[in-house]
Amino acid sequence: MMEEEKIRKLAELREILEERVKSLEAEIEGLKSLLEVVNSILLERSFRRVEEIVHPAPSKPPEVAPAPPIKEPAKVIPLRSGAGELLANIYVEDRNMRVIPEADKKFDTSTPPFEAFLIDKVLVKMRDTDQEAVRRGELMPDEALSFDVRTDGKIIREVLIRNVTPQRERELRSAIRWTLEKMYEKTRGS
Repeated sequence: MMEEEKIRKLAELREILEERVKSLEAEIEGLKSLLEVVNSILLERSFRRVEEIVHPAPSKPPEVAPAPPIKEPAKVIPLRSGAGELLANIYVEDRNMRVIPEADKKFDTSTPPFEAFLIDKVLVKMRDTDQEAVRRGELMPDEALSFDVRTDGKIIREVLIRNVTPQRERELRSAIRWTLEKMYEKTRGS
């Protein structure tokens, strides 16, 4: 019996250690991300590396900052109704999604299921999940999903969603297409 008790306690200790290791790894990843941000800001503001500013080399000429990486153009995803009518385009670039309704479509924010489904059940839920991950230290605050709905009166001009992970991109495209199609059906019927 004593041996079983020791093994049980060792197993509990192992679990505690594994959790701590995961927590520290997440913290290290967060610190690395923060360091990248600080380094990129320093690179923007100075042509010299941080090490040279802190410990300048007496006879070494300043380094030239590397050319910024070539930015990929935005990926454009047309959203069509079941009948093939173009409802909107989604522009995906740098983990951001911009949903721009077609110019001839007047999507009102009060038309269901925009608020109840797309905003409350999809976007707010994803944002809250990310905020909880930030509180647990699993995600940096600047990596959490956020969104803005830009309107002209009550007419949607753009939905901007920031920090979209590749896993969420497909889910969001599907939810946005379904929402706009239902809204279009309602406005067409009236």
